[in-house]
Amino acid sequence: MSKSDDIDRRIGARIRTERESRGWSLTDLAQKASVSRAMIYKVERGDSSPTANLLGKLSGAFGLSMSTLMARAENGKGRLLRKQDQQTWTDPNTGYVRRHVSPRSEMPLDLVHITLPAGEEVPMPAAAYAFLRQLIWVLDGELVFIEGQARHEMQEGDCLELGPPMDCIFKNESHRTCTYAVAVLSGL
Repeated sequence: MSKSDDIDRRIGARIRTERESRGWSLTDLAQKASVSRAMIYKVERGDSSPTANLLGKLSGAFGLSMSTLMARAENGKGRLLRKQDQQTWTDPNTGYVRRHVSPRSEMPLDLVHITLPAGEEVPMPAAAYAFLRQLIWVLDGELVFIEGQARHEMQEGDCLELGPPMDCIFKNESHRTCTYAVAVLSGL
């Protein structure tokens, strides 16, 4: 089993656990997340790799941040999480790579390292941001962050605090890869 198949399987199992712990059917979750029942079924079985947009919709339906949902699916214990042990997940549609940097802990903070290929964009629903505060810090390259009607053009070193939850888009309009970090503070 490849590393990506393993993370897809764990993400699917976590989604099923979150759904069942709430007493929801596949249909209930599909309605709450505005996605197809068939897609959720495929993801839960590990037969399909979810997109970032789909994970955003599902986590929002659960009342969780995408970061929290992913952290619950990933391995790792202890206060030190070495780079080689940090779980990565790749969006099958865009090649967006998400690496969960922070170790599993009781702290309400998650750090995530993102690589967004040139020319790609990842839309996220407002529901993915409903229960948290976030900062986006561009480490390398250029990122356009569209937050509702606001367009934020960011370059290396720029840091943005996200405003109230609304639909948004992470865009790389440049011709080279963009790398950025997201600091997620939940439980506010």
